[in-house]
Amino acid sequence: MAWKTLDDVALAGKVVLLRVDVNVPMENGVVTDATRIEKIVPTVEDILARGGKPVLLAHFGRPKGKPVAEMSLGLIIPAMQAAMPGRKVKFCAESTGPVAAAAVKAMVAGEVLVLENTRFHAGEEKNDPELAKAFAALGDVYVNDAFSAAHRAHASTEGIAHLLPSAAGRLMEAELRALEAALGNPKRPVVAVVGGAKVSTKLDLLGNLVTKVDHLVIGGGMANTFLVAQGIEVGKSLAERDMAPTALEIVAKAKAAGCTIHLPIDVVVAWEFKAGAANKVVDVKDCPADAMILDAGPATVAALAKVFASAKTLIWNGPMGAFEIEPFDAATNAAALQVAALTKAGGLISVAGGGDTVAALNKAGAADDFTFISTAGGAFLEWMEGKELPGVAALNV
Repeated sequence: MAWKTLDDVALAGKVVLLRVDVNVPMENGVVTDATRIEKIVPTVEDILARGGKPVLLAHFGRPKGKPVAEMSLGLIIPAMQAAMPGRKVKFCAESTGPVAAAAVKAMVAGEVLVLENTRFHAGEEKNDPELAKAFAALGDVYVNDAFSAAHRAHASTEGIAHLLPSAAGRLMEAELRALEAALGNPKRPVVAVVGGAKVSTKLDLLGNLVTKVDHLVIGGGMANTFLVAQGIEVGKSLAERDMAPTALEIVAKAKAAGCTIHLPIDVVVAWEFKAGAANKVVDVKDCPADAMILDAGPATVAALAKVFASAKTLIWNGPMGAFEIEPFDAATNAAALQVAALTKAGGLISVAGGGDTVAALNKAGAADDFTFISTAGGAFLEWMEGKELPGVAALNV
């Protein structure tokens, strides 16, 4: 891990340009979930405690390079103030130029300044060097705490990092350390759980994981594609039949790398996709032609329990079945709770990420006991795929 953290840079008396992700959901002008705002508070407080002046850079929505009133960061200032009740949170309606410079100059110790949406500039998503310079001109140090935007080479996530002394914030640091523990230099055996609807959206992920992990558990609609590739009929289940040859290539790659792939051995089938639908458990080879597979069965869950119990590290992306509707959340819930219990007992490092994954683990009541839950979405996936993230690479020393 060759990137600097807050501990490696002098902050006293410095204006710290802090890139954060506060892209929170809103309804009727009110923030409905302030989790992302709350997660940046430790970094803001650390900067303040060490005598720095935090000036926040962030995007909000997709304004496509021009000002859009309903995407102004001014709208989230009340929620930011609520998350930092002991601080004065100020807002500047510009993020570059003399107005922004004057707002920065007017800051007093203990204040937090939020600049306007970086994506109001056409050059932000193009990583325009001149825009990066305009951002950099406002501060002395750059800190990136937005891992969720690190897979984008934008002016405020990548370009600026080359112009100022740069470091990872506490949230970014925690994310990178967790991912390093999961895939960079993990304790073995390593198990990856990958679920979701389509193999085609996770080809790079699967291809990378089979070379990095000891066991790959495939669930959800993806598992059906692998079953079809092995000549097992799945009735009316979601399956990408045209991806069967690709699935066989992944199986061959896994075998060559010494990675064991685990597919369902029994499944829960139903004749309609709705909560409480009539269903039954059948052997994986006995899916009725007019039914669809909506979850893994209890024998599969029991088999996976043994795999999980043998693991030292586990990384999870995607549910095991149609977790959104009962009773087809049973396998996901059971697996998640077992991973949580093993983690809590101290024998397992568990890292999970991706929107559906976080929702599923929260629904199961398991999320709090995982070692680390990433909310980064695309960046988390690209890291699992083995891709270099521009926002992280720019912090390398």
